[in-house]
Amino acid sequence: MKEFDKIYVSWRKGQGSRRYIIGVLGETRDGRYEFAYDQTGVEKAKEEGFGPYTEFPDIATTYNGNVLDIFAQRLIKSERPDIQNFYSFWEIEPQFIDNKFYLLAHTQGLLPTDNFEFLADYALVEGLHFVTELAGLSSYKLPSDTLKTGDSLRFEVDPLNEFDGEAVKVYKDELEVGYIKKIHCRVFHKPGADKLTLTVKAIDKNGIIKRAFVKVSL
Repeated sequence: MKEFDKIYVSWRKGQGSRRYIIGVLGETRDGRYEFAYDQTGVEKAKEEGFGPYTEFPDIATTYNGNVLDIFAQRLIKSERPDIQNFYSFWEIEPQFIDNKFYLLAHTQGLLPTDNFEFLADYALVEGLHFVTELAGLSSYKLPSDTLKTGDSLRFEVDPLNEFDGEAVKVYKDELEVGYIKKIHCRVFHKPGADKLTLTVKAIDKNGIIKRAFVKVSL
């Protein structure tokens, strides 16, 4: 079984805003890639100012051909002197450093210039591990000493959540500290998910915890 075969493209207005799934990038049976917008997600995102991805302006078209190469322009250049630190942070396996689809999923294609994220729908395969960012921190306003790198966290599914029936809460002991972000939360609902572990990978803090990255492992 593959670790994933689809990457969902999300968009949000800004830090702390709600994420909308606006499209899907997937691998076809013949080994190519295609991208299509999610019409429902697009319409909801438009209410907060969403505009189509520059290279894919028509939301009614299914794009194929060089779509992966276009999205891969978001990836950090391999010749950068700090590339090994980048690979280490995102838990990139050496055998996949030339796999654009894998890299896009594991690094989430994050750029400081826009609000798109690329989120894989992971399967529970042996050796699974990836890094995700806790959602909802802007509303928790956790003191900066609440979490530290290496802390073990736990999770609980939250099926009665009014905003997302796939929601997954994250706790430090008994203290609620955030949520697993959209799409990444799905793996926690799959059979065998009780074996998943969460470990704090990195923290950005300034009086309060602003961002927290967590390693998910099986």
